[in-house]
Amino acid sequence: MGKRAIALVAVGAAALAAGSAGGTPAQTGTSDFGARCEVLTGQRMGEVVITSAEFLPEGRTIPAGFGGPEVQMPPHCLVTGTINRRTGAGGVEYGIGFELALPLEWTGRYLLQGGGGLNGSVRPPVGPVAAGADNALARGFAVASHDSGHRGAVFDNSFYADQRAALNFAEASVRTVTLATRAITAQFYQADPHHSYMTGCSTGGREGMLASQRYPELFDGIVVGAPAMRPGHGNLAIELAQVQLNATQPAGTSTPAGFDATERRVIERELTRQCDGRDGREDGIIANVEACRAFDPSALQCRAGQTGGQTSECIASPKVEVLREAFAGRDFYTAIPWDTGITYNGPGIAGYLPSGQPGPFGPATSARAMDEAARLRELEWDAVGRLTDTAYWTNLSTYLGRGSKIMYYHGVSDPWFSAYDTWDYFERAREANGAEAWDQAARFYMMPGMLHCGGGESFDRIDLLTAMVEWVEGGTAPAGLTATRSSGAPGERPLCPHPAYPHYVGGDPDTAASYACRGG
Repeated sequence: MGKRAIALVAVGAAALAAGSAGGTPAQTGTSDFGARCEVLTGQRMGEVVITSAEFLPEGRTIPAGFGGPEVQMPPHCLVTGTINRRTGAGGVEYGIGFELALPLEWTGRYLLQGGGGLNGSVRPPVGPVAAGADNALARGFAVASHDSGHRGAVFDNSFYADQRAALNFAEASVRTVTLATRAITAQFYQADPHHSYMTGCSTGGREGMLASQRYPELFDGIVVGAPAMRPGHGNLAIELAQVQLNATQPAGTSTPAGFDATERRVIERELTRQCDGRDGREDGIIANVEACRAFDPSALQCRAGQTGGQTSECIASPKVEVLREAFAGRDFYTAIPWDTGITYNGPGIAGYLPSGQPGPFGPATSARAMDEAARLRELEWDAVGRLTDTAYWTNLSTYLGRGSKIMYYHGVSDPWFSAYDTWDYFERAREANGAEAWDQAARFYMMPGMLHCGGGESFDRIDLLTAMVEWVEGGTAPAGLTATRSSGAPGERPLCPHPAYPHYVGGDPDTAASYACRGG
């Protein structure tokens, strides 16, 4: 959004406020709040058109998402609108769709909610990511969400045909939506937000990274989860592992290969033997992630006289070699963590181990060979990929210089993006910005057993939002935090800033106080 458009937003928002209840401050009563909300409908502010504004005095129920529970929202004004509506390539209608939730009881905080996949839809603006049991809207944040500039299914990339839509998805929508919805928020409440935050996982995590890298003045605190910071490379690594696994099957086999239930059990058992006890307790959770880098997959291999399959407790040598190569990393992608969650094959997405089953991008490939060099050339010249990738820019001097904070978290058993890749970025950014400045502003948390943004048999619910607010506004730096399960048996585990880990020291194993952070 250019300077003229920004000015129009501000002027339009000011006019809107002047015409709503005579400029009466917000939170003077439910009826006044509702009236000021509903007058927003039809307002135009430069490129911003508010199509509807509805006061929900009883709130509304929001479905579960990102591991969060289904919750009843507090009373709020739900604003829906579009930015820069236009007809683009192929006669398709484009524009950045957004929603903004303005709570009756506002704390003065603003939060931009990150998206997922290739976006294409506006998710309920509640701020569920890394917020524990209470999302941002429930805590009194004004929350905005958006579709990044196009409409379509979550992995529909047909919008790439339109230059502006592709650029909005790649980066520009984050800034555009933030400026527009923050201006609406400020004029509605007749006060600027005193702090602005962003949270997101996967594509939302990538958007958080790009905000810190390319728009460093926008936010005071950003929470980045499992960022899709170079998905082309991660997806290629997954596909190559599947191709190599397919090649272990007898000639003429046309179905994708996978690891069956027995083989998964063998892998989990060996992971437990080699790694689990290094955090002080064998409980299926490998909390000491770094200790498992030395995992030796040769122990999985069938010996003389044994054959892999459903009737044995070992894995055939060719499949073990595929595992070794895949988890050791590629020239074009980092290593994959060994973790018990990689064997998960329950409801939802499976762990990292190739299963031969359809995934989010369709059926698994049945190919037995790949032209790796050609595929890498495609990645190198992928124009949208070059803009969306956030794995390379590490100079955050402006972001850090204004006192802003950033927190990263990643499921160790993420089946799409390696947690080590995010950790590698974290370490490179620490070197680029200086250890002192980085350590005063950044934290990274590994989530053992967790899949992509949640799930698995793990402690996958964590409240990083509270920790971020306390750090930004109160100066209290986070250390160990407590994670719980979004489903399954109750209990809690501490999470320590990586590479520290929670070591069991005795007592109730389902209580965080029974662990102490070690290492790091």
